[in-house]
Amino acid sequence: MAWVPVAPGDRAILRKPHPCGGTEWIVRRVGADIGLECSKCGRRVMLDREEFERRLRSVETPSGGREGA
Repeated sequence: MAWVPVAPGDRAILRKPHPCGGTEWIVRRVGADIGLECSKCGRRVMLDREEFERRLRSVETPSGGREGA
């Protein structure tokens, strides 16, 4: 199973909104777990990669793009 390519600094849109109402998350850590920070309230959460990909709607990279992508 291929993983969705994500890198720290990317913005991830998840399917369900956070209790604060935000749906946009900033990727802070990438590995077996994905560290996310809510862009509205600043709450940080960790999701295992499988859970992250199940909840994911889309990923937006910063305007500069990623090297080698």
